[in-house]
Formats: sequence, structure tokens, C-alpha cells
Amino acid sequence: MTTGRGMIGRRMIGRRMIGRTVSGAPRRVLVIFCHPCTEGFVRAAFDRVEVGLHASGAEVRVHDLYREGFVPELSADEHRAHVEPGAAAELHQHADDLQWCDTLILVYPTWWSGQPAMLKGWIDRVWASGVAWELPEGSNRLRPTLRNVRHLVAVTSHGSSKAMNSLQGEGGKRTLFRSLRTMCHPRVRTHWLAFYGIDADDADRRDAYLDRLAGKIERITR
Repeated sequence: MTTGRGMIGRRMIGRRMIGRTVSGAPRRVLVIFCHPCTEGFVRAAFDRVEVGLHASGAEVRVHDLYREGFVPELSADEHRAHVEPGAAAELHQHADDLQWCDTLILVYPTWWSGQPAMLKGWIDRVWASGVAWELPEGSNRLRPTLRNVRHLVAVTSHGSSKAMNSLQGEGGKRTLFRSLRTMCHPRVRTHWLAFYGIDADDADRRDAYLDRLAGKIERITR
């Protein structure tokens, strides 16, 4: 996938609408996919997410960070002006999509107990002042501005077991649900759809997870 509109095979890319609910307004879903490979388990999970979104009738926008060539490095100029409102000019579509959605789904592998550098860079650069938060004059406390986000969903894989991740402190989960969560709606619902122990290479267990994933996404976004 790349920025803009187009087709790869039969798949639309960039901003798009998959469908609408039968009654009422559809959910507005932003999907961020982060993996350097176009095959493998995480890609299969992303495909199942799309199946679930199609079934729920959600309105969907997708960013595939690697295929778009997203630049994760925070520049010196961005850092110097980080309290000034607004993301960098080249990130306006990302910022607009983040402020548009009511459901954010992040699909990525967990590496070294956290998000890949590409995804962490997306957070650093897009969750900027004037997009995700603001700092009122004279205040030392951030004011959240992503009140539109009511569902925060992580679809991720872990090489080690759930028990080992718990011992390690689950840094990636904390980043999403203790940090990003605070910038969202006060009653945002969080959904941790993780697959643990992928290094064990249990094909049956992987298939079972993938088979259930589309249904879980459909229920969350219905």
C-alpha cells in the first residue's frame, strides 16, 4: 500500500471506504499497518482485520507505513517546535486521519518488548501538539485532544509467552494503554488482541488465532 488512491491487485490503498452499516453512521476506523514484509503472520493478521471491517460495514482509512515510505525520524526542527500546534507539513494526512477516526487499530509485531521503530516514529511525529494534545499557556499539564477516539485496538505478535511478557513489564502494551490512551476519549475502550509464543511455530495455534481475529474486529467495529 502507498499514500493516495490506487489498486494493488484488487485491494484499494490509502484513504478508502470499505462499507457502511445497515442503519446509522458507520464506525470511522483508522488502521496503521507496520511490518517490512508483505507476507507472514502479521500480514495475515492485517488481512483478517480487513475481513472483519468489511463485515462490520465500517468506513476505513489505511496507512501501510513501510509501503508509504513513512519517515519515522523526528527532525531537529520538529523537536525544537514540539510545543507549537500542528504536525509537520508532510504528515497532515496522517494527522487528519487520526483526528477523523473513532477507532484506531494498530497492526504490528512486538520487537524487544515494544513497537517497531517505524511505528514508534509514527507515534512520535503524528501524535503531536495540536493533534493529540495541547499545552495551555501557563500550564504544565497536557490537555488531551483526541476525544474522537473511543476504541484503541492493538493486533500484535510476541515471540515469547504471555508469562514472560508479564515478567518483562509488557512495555508495548503500557505505551498504548497507559500513554496513548490518556490522549483519547475519557471512556475509550482498549482491546489487546495479541498472539504470544510465535517462536514456538505452532501452526494450528496460529491458524486458530487468525480464524477468530476477523470476528473480534467485526464485533468491536460494528
